Amino acid sequence: MLKAKPNLESRIRTLKRDWAIVYNMLSRKDNSDFGWDEHKQLVVAEDVVWNSHKEPGQFRHRSFLYYHQLTAIYIKDRATGKYAQTTDDIVEEIDVEDVATVNIPKNKKQLS
Repeated sequence: MLKAKPNLESRIRTLKRDWAIVYNMLSRKDNSDFGWDEHKQLVVAEDVVWNSHKEPGQFRHRSFLYYHQLTAIYIKDRATGKYAQTTDDIVEEIDVEDVATVNIPKNKKQLS
């Protein structure tokens, strides 16, 4: 069981990072050329759009099942305006939280 926890946490971080990329592609004004194919659960766009965006390229031919379910989970964590974060900010924050959790002595973990 102890070995499963880091693997699950890693998978959750990956899902959240991927969701943030897809969410940004579909919701930002500057990325309005992206669309969503509900049947294929896939981000769609013209070739010229894909060629001008490097980070989202991994989703060009890859379906992203559970996008709507992950949106329901993670949307509450998304800020707008001056508190908005990029995907890099989110990944960095997750990594910092993981380091902080690892550095807490065992007796303090049991109290929380």
